Amino acid sequence: GEDFDLRLIDYLANEFKKDVGVDLHHDPLALQRLKEASEKAKIELSSSQQTDINLPYITADASGPKHLNIRLTRAKLESLVERLIEKTIEPCKIAIKDAEIDDVILVGGQTRMPKVQEAVKEFFGKEARKDVNPDEAV
Repeated sequence: GEDFDLRLIDYLANEFKKDVGVDLHHDPLALQRLKEASEKAKIELSSSQQTDINLPYITADASGPKHLNIRLTRAKLESLVERLIEKTIEPCKIAIKDAEIDDVILVGGQTRMPKVQEAVKEFFGKEARKDVNPDEAV
């Protein structure tokens, strides 16, 4: 999940720089707000196709306060983290090479992301169990 956050934070900061001309990468307070907004957006995009990220007064310059307003789609988030999802598949291949898999249980909040669930289903050839809370599984 942290790696997903970092990809999204970087994207938001880059978009803000393109739109407003201010680089947030060196502003710890702005980065913290972007992190919190990224976590919230990921959760929202697990059940919605798009979300708006609105961070008023994210920074200021000589001309006054600056506000971040970006619409983020699930498709954009998926494109940002696609390589991260792909990287998780290889260790799965190694781990299950000789194993007999009866059930697939996803662990961690990031596994609520539909793209992650889709990649797991495609790899294992079966749906992950839905009766286990990913935040409580170990």
